[in-house]
Amino acid sequence: MKISIGSKIVEGPYGGGNLFVKNLKNHLEQEGHIVIDNLKDFDIDIILLINPLRYSEIATFNEKDVNFYLKFKNRNAIIVQRINECDQRKNTENVNKRILSVNNSVDYTVFVSNWLKEIFEEEGIKKSNSKVILSGSDEKIFFISRLNNDKNSKFSLVTHHWSSHPNKGFKTYKLIDNLLDSEEWNKRLDFTYIGNLPKNFKFNNVKVFPPMSDYELGDELRKYDGYVTGSLNEPSGNHHIEAAQCGLPILYINSGGIPEYCDGYGVMFEESNFEEQLNYFIQISEEIKYNLVNYPFNSSKMCAEYLSLFESLYRNKQNYIYNRKHKSKLNIILGQAINTIDKRFIKIYIKLINILSNFKNKKVRK
Repeated sequence: MKISIGSKIVEGPYGGGNLFVKNLKNHLEQEGHIVIDNLKDFDIDIILLINPLRYSEIATFNEKDVNFYLKFKNRNAIIVQRINECDQRKNTENVNKRILSVNNSVDYTVFVSNWLKEIFEEEGIKKSNSKVILSGSDEKIFFISRLNNDKNSKFSLVTHHWSSHPNKGFKTYKLIDNLLDSEEWNKRLDFTYIGNLPKNFKFNNVKVFPPMSDYELGDELRKYDGYVTGSLNEPSGNHHIEAAQCGLPILYINSGGIPEYCDGYGVMFEESNFEEQLNYFIQISEEIKYNLVNYPFNSSKMCAEYLSLFESLYRNKQNYIYNRKHKSKLNIILGQAINTIDKRFIKIYIKLINILSNFKNKKVRK
């Protein structure tokens, strides 16, 4: 198959979407498929839309480009949309509307968590022709080197984020920073943050490292005893997955899709009981480490699911093309019907206005 993914790959530290494209491209090419990031060829089998924004620094095409391609170059390509974003994640207002608009042009939809799928089903995306494929990171980079049973004087906790958006968990991380003001916690805990920070945000008791990528990040994560994520309304995220693949128990917030990736591999907390759960997490972290040997989410599993989906869509492409044409005809008929109804409604409305106007005029004459 020839598969076009609508994003270029950025080398070095970058967000989770970039890592997804990199891992999927490598896997598909290893399986003998051709992967491109444009719509120049006339024989593309699968087109994967992954960025809800019409214009971004890594997006190589959008749904308007895809619709043009289908109309003038190749009507037989199958369009898949991967949804990994929502307004709830960063308190935006138009992302969901944009995703819903793009979804009208696709043949199949993939969500990165059940939490995200439920959001968009409530907003109108059809349940048929969709599924959830959970994310995963490269297990050649993020892996367990050994079960660390060394009893250090302090429990070493870490987190990392590329994004500096406040919803990435900085309320939780600042809470840890404040706890470390106390002598009790300072004797028990070290906390390290890797990545970008919000503007004017400062820690007082936390080690901060700049963003790291690939092998450097994997090597660094394996040095710690546990991992924390306070990221709010995260549809999927990669940070906690990378940590779990490195053998770190996860202290995770009950928000978004994160519990789907962390249940059984850490301790969940609410904002109201964080300190209590942190205490409990430190106590049982060694027990959790043994479960992490079988942590199920990695890039090989994720990419295999995407390939299986693409192969199924390719085998049944004529059904999807027929449904697309049928849907297009229905939309035209519906549009014409609505237009006719609108015209009739306007005529009736004008008649009513005229009747009322005449009635008032008669009353005035009397």
